[in-house]
Amino acid sequence: MNGSELVNETLELSPLLPWADGNGTVFEFSSASVSHLEFPVNPWDIMLCLSGTVIACENALVVAIIVYTPTLRAPMFVLIGSLATADLLAGMGLILNFAFQYLTSSDTVNLITVGFLVASFTASVSSLLAITVDRYFSLYNALTYFSEKTLHCVHLMVAGTWVVSVCLGLLPVLGWNCLDEPSTCSIVRPLTRKHVTLLAASFFVVFGLMLSLYFKICKIVCHHAHQIALQQHFFSTSHLVATKKGVSTLAIIMGTFGASWLPFAIYCLVGKQEYPPVYTYATLLPATYNSMINPIIYAYRNTDIQRAFSVLFCGCFQTNVSYRSRSPSEV
Repeated sequence: MNGSELVNETLELSPLLPWADGNGTVFEFSSASVSHLEFPVNPWDIMLCLSGTVIACENALVVAIIVYTPTLRAPMFVLIGSLATADLLAGMGLILNFAFQYLTSSDTVNLITVGFLVASFTASVSSLLAITVDRYFSLYNALTYFSEKTLHCVHLMVAGTWVVSVCLGLLPVLGWNCLDEPSTCSIVRPLTRKHVTLLAASFFVVFGLMLSLYFKICKIVCHHAHQIALQQHFFSTSHLVATKKGVSTLAIIMGTFGASWLPFAIYCLVGKQEYPPVYTYATLLPATYNSMINPIIYAYRNTDIQRAFSVLFCGCFQTNVSYRSRSPSEV
């Protein structure tokens, strides 16, 4: 084969590479006929895989702590466990997507992998909403929060979260995909533009609900602080510091969530498959960071989980010290 023939063949094969096509796809699989020893691995795919690895390790630890610690059975830990499980599956999905992307060109595997990621990330976002709802009711109905009814409601929320997430993840496998009609593809092949629009719209609904609930939580916290100040006839510095800390924590939670997911959600609405794939990668990668930060915000900062971590891995926690169930508002 002479030099011109080699160049022509390379140009013919280049559209098969996920970072060389013009359809803006992230989960595109490379052709099995292309030798990957001849072409470099897309660095964006490497970063997504590394992000998935960190996510899986962090959340696997949280799941292990909650599962193997009998004292962590309060409603809030059920929700944190659901969030950690969703993020763990999302991390594993990113790793599997990277592996399959460079090993097979099967459309079936492509659909399953993309559906798995959609279900996992949807469950993660939905679990964040469930945690927000739980935090609100722990303050609004503080006297009746620690009851069997609350635990039952939490189990129903978790079940509903996963049923909806799995259904959304199964849609591509059940036929709602663009494999037969490439013109309907979105920025994430093989998802259709309507499917991606539905996911983006659902995110904005969840984001709006969380923003509204956290605003109400801030009002309740400030009201409680004011009532305490009136009872003690003065507003002490400690109360002021505690109130500011609570409000700033809620701001960090919403700021992190919005900064991670908003760019990708907006691009899902305005982006087209003809746009360069780098735009999709650049907005999707920060979205994965939310699953990386979640265990730090919701799990590792919790005193009970820190104690359970010491018991499970260090053996340095004295077992005669009693655990105290904390409400979600304290997390």
